[in-house]
Amino acid sequence: MQVVTTSFITGKNLSTIGIVQGSTVHSKNLGKDLTAGFKTLVGGELKAYSEMLAEARAIALNRMIEQAATLGADAVIDVRFSSAAIMQGAAEVLAYGTAVKFEE
Repeated sequence: MQVVTTSFITGKNLSTIGIVQGSTVHSKNLGKDLTAGFKTLVGGELKAYSEMLAEARAIALNRMIEQAATLGADAVIDVRFSSAAIMQGAAEVLAYGTAVKFEE
């Protein structure tokens, strides 16, 4: 399955199936949350949160791809990510795009 952020795939004529999406809500455990809280006092990267968001993006992307495959798509174009804080220490990550079939 091809996944691109552009609205085209070079050399392919595309037929739109529709919008597809995948999402997840992730949080870190209390220990990691407290450690990150202390890190904000001295500055620097909050590695626990960076890792959490990277994992959440991968899950959301895979769920979007699974939905596209279920619809018989060959690719997903115009892929975007969105995130929102649900509560302190928890974030929703959404991956969405347009499922397409290749035309012959």
